[in-house]
Amino acid sequence: MKRSHLSLAIGLSLVCAAPLFAQQATDTTATAGTAQANQGDSGPKKLDQITVTARKREETLQDVPIAVSAFTAQSLYNQNVQSLGDLQGKVPDLQIYAARGSNTTLTAYIRGLGQADPTWGFDPAVGIYLDDVYMARPQGTLLDVFDVDRIEVLRGPQGTLYGKNTIGGAIKYVSKPLPTKTEGSVEVTAGTHGEKDVKAAIGGATADGVWRGRVAVASEHNNGFGSDVLTGSRNGNKNTNAARATVGFFPTQNFSAQLEIDGMHDNSNPRGAKMLEANSFYPQYQPLSSDYNTRSGMPQLNWTKMKGAALTLNWIVSQDWTLKSISAYRSSKTDSNIDFDTLPVAVADVNAIYKDHQFSEELQANYDSGGAVHGVMGLYYFSGSAQGEIHNAFLGSPPYSLLGFSEYGSTGGSMGTRSYAAYGDFTWDISPSWSLDVGARVTDEKKTAIIQNFLYSDASFTQAIGVLANFTGAHTSHNASPKVSLDYSVNGQVKLYGSYSEGFHSGGYNIRANCAAIPSSCRPIQDEKVQSFELGSKMSFFDNSLMLNSAVFHNVYSNIQLSVFTSYILPNGTKGFFGDFTNAGRGHIDGFEEEFAWYPSQAWTLSGNFAYLHTKYTEFLSEGVNIANTQFFTNAPRWSGGLTLQRGFSLGAYGDLNARLNYQYQTSVWPETTLSPLIRQGAYGLLNAGLIWQVDQPWSISLQGTNLGNKSYRATGYNIAALGIVTGFYGPPRMVTLSAKYAF
Repeated sequence: MKRSHLSLAIGLSLVCAAPLFAQQATDTTATAGTAQANQGDSGPKKLDQITVTARKREETLQDVPIAVSAFTAQSLYNQNVQSLGDLQGKVPDLQIYAARGSNTTLTAYIRGLGQADPTWGFDPAVGIYLDDVYMARPQGTLLDVFDVDRIEVLRGPQGTLYGKNTIGGAIKYVSKPLPTKTEGSVEVTAGTHGEKDVKAAIGGATADGVWRGRVAVASEHNNGFGSDVLTGSRNGNKNTNAARATVGFFPTQNFSAQLEIDGMHDNSNPRGAKMLEANSFYPQYQPLSSDYNTRSGMPQLNWTKMKGAALTLNWIVSQDWTLKSISAYRSSKTDSNIDFDTLPVAVADVNAIYKDHQFSEELQANYDSGGAVHGVMGLYYFSGSAQGEIHNAFLGSPPYSLLGFSEYGSTGGSMGTRSYAAYGDFTWDISPSWSLDVGARVTDEKKTAIIQNFLYSDASFTQAIGVLANFTGAHTSHNASPKVSLDYSVNGQVKLYGSYSEGFHSGGYNIRANCAAIPSSCRPIQDEKVQSFELGSKMSFFDNSLMLNSAVFHNVYSNIQLSVFTSYILPNGTKGFFGDFTNAGRGHIDGFEEEFAWYPSQAWTLSGNFAYLHTKYTEFLSEGVNIANTQFFTNAPRWSGGLTLQRGFSLGAYGDLNARLNYQYQTSVWPETTLSPLIRQGAYGLLNAGLIWQVDQPWSISLQGTNLGNKSYRATGYNIAALGIVTGFYGPPRMVTLSAKYAF
C-alpha cells in the first residue's frame, strides 16, 4: 500500500527501539460525556491512534519500534502540563526541572544521561527541538506549553537522525499546524500563590488557502513561593511572556514555505534556595524553616531573553521523493545573580551573564515508493557561539574581607562550535512480519575556546592581580554513530523488536579552568559515548482497549563528563576550590520500562508507567585512584513511575465532566555530583488531581491541583565544602488553579 507523502520529514529523532507511551488514553477521555460515553458502560472503549514522526515519516505510535512518548494537545491539557517540567513522572526515566534559581533554564536527564551545568562551555545531553530546530543552550528551553500540537520524547541515544549531542534522548515541541480556516482559542487562569495566566492564539487563511498564518501568545505570572525576609521581595515570582508567529505560503499541493518567529522574555526573580545547615564562616545565621525563604544580600536579578526564526521548505518532487529544508537562527541572553549562601554576607555571591547565537541548516530527502524499502537521508550544518562573564565574590564581607581572606575572580571567554553531519536511515520490510532498520550518522565537529579567568583586587572587578587561565584551544570530534534494529510482528496486536545504537556527546574545554592550581583542568575534555542494547515489545489486546509496552536496555557509558567542585592547596599553603569539568571514566546503565493504558469501560481509564534503573560506575579515576565503588550517578532514581485514573460523566444538557486522579513516585536520588547526604532526596510521591467541565463545544472550565499533599522535596542543590555551603532548591508546593477556555 502506498504510504502517505507526509513523509515531509517533520520529525523527531529516531534510534533505539523501545516501547511508546500510550497517551491515547488521555485523549479520548478529554470529555467523557461524548457520544460514546452517553451510551453507558456497555463495553470498553478503544484507544485512539496517535501519529508521530519519530523516524521522520508518519507512523502510528504502536507501529514505530522505538522508545517514544507522545502527548497530544488534548492530553497535555487534560494532564495540566503547563511547561516541559510538568512531564516529570509522565515519561519513564525522565528527570526534568529548572536549573539553579531559574524558572526557564532546563536540566534534563533520560535514563541517567544528562548534563546539569548550564554555563556556555557545556552542551546539554538531552536535545531540545522546537519545530525541528535544535536549541543548543539550556537557557529559556524549559518551554511553556501553549498552542501546541504535540510533544514527543525519545528515550536513549539519538545518534542517527538527531545526533547533535543527544546522547541521552530528545524532546521535541511541535506547534499547531497552520489552519485553512479561521480558528483560535483564549484561556485565562487564576490560582493560588497569585497565579495569573493568559494564553491566546488565532490563525486563518486566504479563501484559496495559498496564504496561511497563526499567532500565539502566553503571559504567565505568580508571586513565587517565598521571599527575602530582609527586603520582603518575592523569590521565584514567575513573570514570563512568550509569543510565536507563523506565516505559510502554499502555492501548490507539492510545495510549501513556512516562516516562524518566536520569542520569550523571562523577568522572574531568582528562586529561593534553602540553607540546609549553618554556614561555618557565619554560624550566627541558622537555617530558616521555609523551603523557599532567603536572607540574600544580592539584588533580585534573573532575566532571560530568547528569540528565533526558522524557514521551512517542503517540496514533493515525485511520488517517491520529498525534499525538505530547515534554515534557522536562534539567540538568547541571560543576566542572573546567584547567591549560593542565601545570606546577607558575601560567602559566595555570583553574577553570571550568558550570551549565545546559532545558525543551523538541515536538508532532508525522504524516499517512499510504497515498496519494501523506505527511509530518509540528510545533511546537517550548525554554527554557534556561546560566551559569558561570571563574577565571583568569595568571603567578601567582614571580618574576612578585613583579614585579607576575600577572593574575587572572574570566568570569561567564549566557545565556538562548527558541526557538519550526514545521516541516513532506511527500513527494509523483509516480509509482512519482519522489518530491518539500518542507519548511521557521521559527524565532524570543531569547538574553539577562549578561556580568560582572572583574580581581582576587589568587588569592582577592574584591577586584575592574578591569572588563573588565559589561553585559546580547539577540540575536534570525528564520530560515526550506527544503528540497527529488527522488529517482528507476531500478529496485528503484538510487535517484538531489538536494537543496537550508539551516541556521542562532544567534548571541549572547561570554561572555569584554573591552570595555575590544576594544570590538567586546561586540557581538552574528551567526547563521551554510549552503546545501547535494547529489547522490547508493544502489545494491544481486547480490541485495542488495553495496551502494554515493555523494554529492557543495557547501556555502556564511557568518558563520562562530570561537572564537579575541586579543592586544592597551593605550595604556599593557600586553600582554594574551583568548578572543574572532567571525564570520570566508565559505567553501565541497565533498566526496564513498562507503559500501559486500559479502558475497562466507556467511562473509566487507567494508565501509567513505571521504570527500574540500575546505574553503576566501573571506572572513576580521582588522582589516579579508581573510586568507582564510592560514586553514584546523579538524577537516576532506582524506581520511578506514575499512575492515572480517569472517570467520565455525562451531565446531559449541562455538558460533560472528566475527573482525573494522578500519583507519581520515585525512589531516592542524588541531585548533584558531590553526593552530599544533605542534598540527597529520599523517596517521595506527589498526588495530583483535576476536573474538566466541557460546558459546550467552545467552552471548557478546568480545576487543577498539583502536589495536593504539599510534599517538600528537593530538585537540586549545591554543596561547596570549602565555603561551608549546603543549599537545596525545592519543587513547588501545593498549587490549585481554575481556568476558563474558549475555542473557536
